[in-house]
This record gives sequence, structure tokens and C-alpha cells, in this order.
Amino acid sequence: MAVRQALGCGLQLGRALLLRFTGKPGRAYGWGRPGPAAGWIRRERPGWAAGPGAEPRRVGLRLPDRFHFFRQSVAGLAARLQRQFVVRARGGAGPCGRAVFLAFGLGVGLIEEKQAESRRAASACQEIQAIFTQKSKLGPDPLDTRRWQGFRLEEYLIGQSIGKGCSAAVYEATTSTLPQNLEVTKSTRLLPGRGPGTSALGEEQERAPGAPAFPLAIKMMWNISAGSSSEAILNTMSQELVPASRVALAGEYGAVAYRKSKRGPKQLAPHPNIIRVLRAFTSSVPLLPGALVDYPDVLPPRLHPEGLGHGRTLFLVMKNYPCTLRQYLRANTPSPRLATMMMLQLLEGVDHLVQQGIAHRDLKSDNILVELDPDGCPWLVITDFGCCLADENIGLHLPFISWYVDRGGNGCLMAPERPSARVAANVLHLSLWGEHILPLKNLKLDKMVGWLLQQSAATLLANRLTAKCCVETKMKMLFLANLECEALCQAALLLCSWRAAL
Repeated sequence: MAVRQALGCGLQLGRALLLRFTGKPGRAYGWGRPGPAAGWIRRERPGWAAGPGAEPRRVGLRLPDRFHFFRQSVAGLAARLQRQFVVRARGGAGPCGRAVFLAFGLGVGLIEEKQAESRRAASACQEIQAIFTQKSKLGPDPLDTRRWQGFRLEEYLIGQSIGKGCSAAVYEATTSTLPQNLEVTKSTRLLPGRGPGTSALGEEQERAPGAPAFPLAIKMMWNISAGSSSEAILNTMSQELVPASRVALAGEYGAVAYRKSKRGPKQLAPHPNIIRVLRAFTSSVPLLPGALVDYPDVLPPRLHPEGLGHGRTLFLVMKNYPCTLRQYLRANTPSPRLATMMMLQLLEGVDHLVQQGIAHRDLKSDNILVELDPDGCPWLVITDFGCCLADENIGLHLPFISWYVDRGGNGCLMAPERPSARVAANVLHLSLWGEHILPLKNLKLDKMVGWLLQQSAATLLANRLTAKCCVETKMKMLFLANLECEALCQAALLLCSWRAAL
């Protein structure tokens, strides 16, 4: 397509050059069309002056100065084309053939110039990406300073229940080894919005005075069919360990049994919009608050005579977040801009999963956690990887029927392929931060690079001026850390096309 467009532009330029240097419409010289005066127009050789006794002079059929890049970078091709053009003109070649010949040369020059512009843009994007990849690295988790602690259930003080799902219950927790100045959430329940982009529908619930702070959350899996050995539990529930940090499995059982498994899942690289499992270990099932009411059937018989669960199970330690996305949306009505930023965060998380070859397969509002920045803007985190596909051997290319999936239903009614998560995220990034460059009809890569450099400088400055980074600045840093020239151009083309169709 690029070659056809370039040759088309070259053909137009070739016609323009014929009109410029011959002074007559090209069709008059090609087919002997009658002119405005009487009689037929005499054919003259382009490149030679007419008239009796006149010395032959060569008409300056040079390429315009704005095509100097063409002449310099195609190894003298322009000069050769010019010489051949004159030779063909002396031999009586038709003007139509000369126009096509010149169009080919100009088209090659346009292609080369466009490729050079693309190379410059790609190089700039790579440099920006390298800078913000370092800036976007996650900080240490609360338990990093105590590398060999936190692998026994007895080390945690467990509070009230946060929630439960179809395979686990989650409780608030803390340890005596955490620093006293650690920032913790004020509530494990609903937090209505406080920022300018939300409309609050309720009042914030504060913790009772004197109550202990719980910066952590413990997820206790329900073990019905995995057996009671640690190795069997880790193998059966291995998908829950995909977002685990490197030290999360370094405890009493962890790494040895888990990594010996031939079917062990991938280890997900950390990302700001994806939960991090800080510790993972097996332990005896305790009788936690509300267990006999909320999930009596999955308890072991020693705790409940009618229980079906085994006596040992898997525990995951994570950061405690104020609420889920479902709870947040029940109490808040985001503005269109805020809703766009929230969707953008999910796309950034999904794109990271795709890049790692992982499919979540259970993405819903109950599996998305929310915390608020100082301005009340929500930050979203994807959690609960129990249904994920993260196999090292088969990746995301599954046979029709496999251990993980049996796809049924009507294939004609399945959703078609929407752009990639990266391109979709870039569309939202450009719609939020690039409004002043998108209305241009012919968006140039050099102009795009200039805008990216401006965004980079502004984002670095905002990150240094504020003690705690706001959601908007964090999103810009993620955008620049995942910058790819081709995906960005696709997003700009999609956005401009959609807006033109409105």
C-alpha cells in the first residue's frame, strides 16, 4: 500500500514537472490534440529549444530542492534517472512514458524518505521507553525487608472477613514485624469517591478508634480435592501463584515442591495494575471469624462434622485494598474522563498479561481491587488468577479440546477480534493527552515525536515535584514505558478515522 501511494504521488509530481518545464499541457504533446488556435500543435522535442538556427539547449528537468534527501540517499539514482530521461527524450520517447519513468524515480525517493522518518520516530520511542521503564518499576513490598519471615500463619494477626468467592475467603491481616509508619487503608469496605471526577452517594466508613490497622490481606483457599500434602496443594492451585513475587515461595515448602512440577505455570512480571502475592505457604486450616456461617461445608471435619475440606490448604498474603470495583461503582458515578482513565488502567494490565503470554479468563468487577490517590481518583488492580491460562508448554495456543478448555457454543455468535489491548490503550492515551495534535489532517511522525518529548519532560517534572504520584501521572508513565511506534501510529489512525466518521 505504501509503495502504491508513493508511486501515485510520484506520478502526480511527474505530470506537474512536465507542465512546468514544457509550458504546455502534457496531453497536447502526447496525442496531438488541437490547441486553442487553428491547426494542430506541432510536436516538439522536450529538452530542445525551437526555432531556426537556435542552439539546442537543455531544459532543466531537475528534481525540486525538497527532494534533496532522495538524491543523497539513493546512491545517485536521481542523477541516473535524470540522464536516462534526457536520453529517452532525445530518442523520441512519448511524454506519457517519460512521466511514468519520472514517477517511478520520485516514488522511490518518497518511500526512502518515509522510511527514514519512521526510523527516526522508532529510535525516539525506544529512547523514551528505556527512560520510563526504569521510572515505572514497582517499589518494595511491605515484607521485603523481612525476607525469611511471613511464611507461617502464626506470624499474622487476622482480623475480620473482607469477602469470599467460589474458591476462597479473604481476611484482613497484619504482622508485628511491619514498620509502624506503614501507610494502611482506612477501611476494608466501601470507599466512595472524594475527587472531582466522582459523585459520592454515601459516607465513608471509618475504623473504630483504637482498632489495629491491617495493611495486609490473607486469602485462604478452600481445599476439597487437592489432598493434604503441600506438594499436591501447590500443584493443584498453581494458577493462584502466577502473580507471586520471587520471594513469595521461598518459605518452608514453597520453591522446592512448586518448581519441581513439570506443569508449573509462568511467573508473572510485576505490574502496577496487577496484584502481587507477597507470601504463599501451606498451613492447617484454622477456624476464622464467620467460618461456620459463611463456608461451613468446605471446612475440615475436625472443625465442622459435616465439612468436606481437607485439613491443610494454601494461604496467599497480599496488600489490603479498600474495596472492589463493584463496590466502588455502587457508591460512585465516574465522569466520562474518569471512566476513560479507569478503563485505560485495565487495558494496561491486560496488555501486560498478553505480553507475558497469560490469559486471566475471569475478569470481572469483583476481581478488580480499588484504592484512591490523594485526589480521590481510583487506581485499579487485577486480582484472582485462579482461572488463568499460564502454561509454559502450550502458551495461549490451545487445541480445540484440552485440559484447560473445551470450547463449545455457536462459533458464528462469538465476539470478533476488537484491536489489541496495546493499541486500544494507546487510543485512550491519545484521546486523554493528545487532543491538540489529533485534529491535524496529515499527522506527521516528526510532529508526534515532538509531542512525545513534551509529554516526557512534563511527566518527569510532575513525578519529581509531588511526594506521592497521582493516578494521571502514573498512567502517563505507563504509556511512555510501553511506547511502540507502530502501535502508536495504529492507534492514531484508528482514533482519527473514528472521529472523522462521527
